[in-house]
Amino acid sequence: MISLEYTPTVVSHIRTELGKSVVGQYAAVEQVLVALLAEGHALLEGVPGTAKTLMIKTLARIIGADYSRIQFTPDLMPSDVTGTNVFNMQTAQFSLRQGPIFTDILLADEINRTPPKTQAALLEAMEERQATIDGESYPLSPMFTVLATENPIEYEGTYPLPEAQLDRFLLKILIDYPGEEDEKEIVGRWDAGFNSRRLEHTDIAVLSDPAAISKCRAEIRSMRMEPGVQEYVVNIVRSTREHPSVIYGASPRASVALLLCSKALAAIRERSFPTPDDVRDIALPVLRHRLTLRAEAELDGATTDAVIKDILRTVDVPR
Repeated sequence: MISLEYTPTVVSHIRTELGKSVVGQYAAVEQVLVALLAEGHALLEGVPGTAKTLMIKTLARIIGADYSRIQFTPDLMPSDVTGTNVFNMQTAQFSLRQGPIFTDILLADEINRTPPKTQAALLEAMEERQATIDGESYPLSPMFTVLATENPIEYEGTYPLPEAQLDRFLLKILIDYPGEEDEKEIVGRWDAGFNSRRLEHTDIAVLSDPAAISKCRAEIRSMRMEPGVQEYVVNIVRSTREHPSVIYGASPRASVALLLCSKALAAIRERSFPTPDDVRDIALPVLRHRLTLRAEAELDGATTDAVIKDILRTVDVPR
């Protein structure tokens, strides 16, 4: 059993500093931290104005990471994401003009506002942390993390993400409206002078150790899951393929994602090993974007979240 030397302190610092700009949204903050520490990517879905972009910008500032933002629009091209080779007339040679993916934290804002061809420009970068431009591969930052936002699909002017693109996201995080007290706090802060467009004027303390996130990730990689809990993870994912409301269940990639996220969640909660509670608590954001429901089930009002909750009720919990 390992000893968590860095993760609890780093997580506490990030939560404290995030609270200076983002009010409430505790579950979403925890899940974003899970994605970051598990070395994955996250898709944040919610209506406009619920602090999705603000949360990501503040997080990048706190951890001292390089930060880029892509505003996805219907006319965006893949080369606008990855970059392109430009011919230099003076040297008579091509040189790479790097795109915004050459960064640590990439905010893919309103990713479902652009067609699938451009969305797919992120596939290689998200899976292999490299970009291939004109046949040559370029490595990305080891910290490279895509935190994408999207508006709900039923809103006009959006394109559903392809299944292959969705599956690259470790988590799909739902951002809801804040509670009444939180909303009063938001209004009060703005009345007192806070402005989310001027984060540099907010007293946000950057992590003193530039390698802090890497050290936390190393701690989480060294954690181990008991065989019984591993079996629990596999049984949950395999049950998604047998549920009567599901036409396509989650793949083995989902089993690995559930394992990694359970470890990260346990570390965030200051425990050196994951438990079945961690698996259950992170199952929804890990699995909700990996299931395809039958058309008749959707017509009857079924949702992926409801299916996952039903599976969690029926799969035996290890003791």
